[in-house]
Amino acid sequence: MKGVDHLGSPIQNKNTQVDFLKHRLNMFIDVLDAIDPEDADLEDIDRLIAMLDDMESKCREFNNREVNESV
Repeated sequence: MKGVDHLGSPIQNKNTQVDFLKHRLNMFIDVLDAIDPEDADLEDIDRLIAMLDDMESKCREFNNREVNESV
């Protein structure tokens, strides 16, 4: 699920975009919950940062689609 629907085309529907972001946020929370604070290392923190960066990029992509469609 990389920002595309099951057929591989970009997600255009606002509700589907929100569902996609919710799914990604839940995955992030699952990873965060699985990390033991006592044993967390730099790789774990880097993975979390990368997940946040991916979600931020996806939000920008969705916003750009909305702006481009309204023009």
